Amino acid sequence: MGYVQTVLGPVPPESLGRVLSHEHLGALVPGPWLSGGVADDRADLAAGAVRDLPELGFGTIVDLSPYEVVGHDVTLLREVALRTGLHVVAGSAIYLEPYSPGWALRASVDEMRERFVADATVGVGDTGIKVGIFGEQATGLNEITAHEEKCLRAAARAAVATGLALNTHTTHGTMALEQVEILREEKMDPSRVVIGHLDINPDPDYLRAVLATGVNIAFDTLGKQFWDFVLAPLPENPPEGEFGKRAYHRPDRARLDMLAGLVRDGYADRILLSMDLTGAEAYLNPRTHGRLGYSYLGREIVPGLTRLGVPPEAIDQMLAANPARLLTVG
Repeated sequence: MGYVQTVLGPVPPESLGRVLSHEHLGALVPGPWLSGGVADDRADLAAGAVRDLPELGFGTIVDLSPYEVVGHDVTLLREVALRTGLHVVAGSAIYLEPYSPGWALRASVDEMRERFVADATVGVGDTGIKVGIFGEQATGLNEITAHEEKCLRAAARAAVATGLALNTHTTHGTMALEQVEILREEKMDPSRVVIGHLDINPDPDYLRAVLATGVNIAFDTLGKQFWDFVLAPLPENPPEGEFGKRAYHRPDRARLDMLAGLVRDGYADRILLSMDLTGAEAYLNPRTHGRLGYSYLGREIVPGLTRLGVPPEAIDQMLAANPARLLTVG
């Protein structure tokens, strides 16, 4: 009998409801990734942020916060689950090389694999809280560094060993096919792979090429329409007013048009939806990040898909059936 591993223990897949498949519950509450301060009760603030989800049919949140990034804290996730009654599934991963902890930079691929397997079978650190998926395992913008490849291979080997699914991070939708090739070399079942953030890539033919490999893809930054990002390390004494950054805009309407086209092409059974809310971008997204928050997908995106002719069964497939399939083990 299959089950889904949540931070409170295994639950039946049919209990999940709709699923936010890629979020970071520690990132929208006061803390180092948002305000520079720490709240007295982060769990209470996080629980309040997801309070409206059940009325929109959502019963589960997947938190894909990598080690030492965007509020990674499995004990916080457990407390949010206890206070809200929502299922919360924790992930395990290493983020982009510049954000990787020292122990991960020094570890071999086998040592990384052992760490990931332990997170799934014993629990993260001494918490006893087991992860239910691997991810978001990250690669960079138009490149995969040797360290990122090592960690991706380690996560794939852990996924094969445990049966858990693997969710990746592509930076702005790049290097997806290269990720798939690495995972194929590691003997991963493509049906257990989710290639993340492909809604940011504006080329539908590229997405179809990724889907042709048999993997799942995620439109998981919905509402996240503006970014700025650092292109290169700053010099020690940069000229006044100069910095190596670039702005990026990807409107939701363009993403929904592309998503509706993929649904018409018959791909609804391999697409997942989420928002990837993170505090670091909140000031660039004042309406969707921190104001409309976690309800945005249900209140705005779902009706938008309906207006574009996406049938209710396809929406439920992407929000409920597909994530339940990926999260089920045993």
